[in-house]
Amino acid sequence: MPATQVNVEYFFRLLYETIFGPRSPLDYSALLAFAANLWLWIIFIGYALSVAGLLVIVYATMRLFELRKREEHFYNTLITGPEEATDMHPRWKHIQALAEETGPSALREAIIEADIMLDDVLAKEGYEGDGVGEKLKAADPAQLKTLQDAWEAHKVRNQIAHEGSAFDLSETLARRTLAHYEAVFRELNVI
Repeated sequence: MPATQVNVEYFFRLLYETIFGPRSPLDYSALLAFAANLWLWIIFIGYALSVAGLLVIVYATMRLFELRKREEHFYNTLITGPEEATDMHPRWKHIQALAEETGPSALREAIIEADIMLDDVLAKEGYEGDGVGEKLKAADPAQLKTLQDAWEAHKVRNQIAHEGSAFDLSETLARRTLAHYEAVFRELNVI
């Protein structure tokens, strides 16, 4: 028996003609046309998604800038406390107006006016005595918690009254003294 040889090239040729030949069940030209058409749709959808994404980015950026403006307005706006009472004592308003003026004479006058006001307030509260000093001596520290403030302020007033313009009244001392008077008046619900 003769030896048979297998022709491999023949089998590959049959396979090639089955896939790419004229009698092939597959139509590659239609497949290539479909793939080209599909690629066009993929490109179109990609561009549409890119434009939509760009619009979302622009919208989000605009909203972010609006938010930053609102935050800047919110954080730069000072929140103030309740307004001071409009029925403030008119003498205290006058004393504050004197304190706002520049010059030591206005500050001296403000301190003297505040001491006169303190004398009247202590008299209305029922403290007895011929002057502020005697009324403060009669005061009970348990009832008047700002008694020490009243004494400090009255001592400065006495120095002004006794030494006059020779007393060196600094603006800091004057403001501190008026703050002592204010503390007493606030405790006594005058201002």
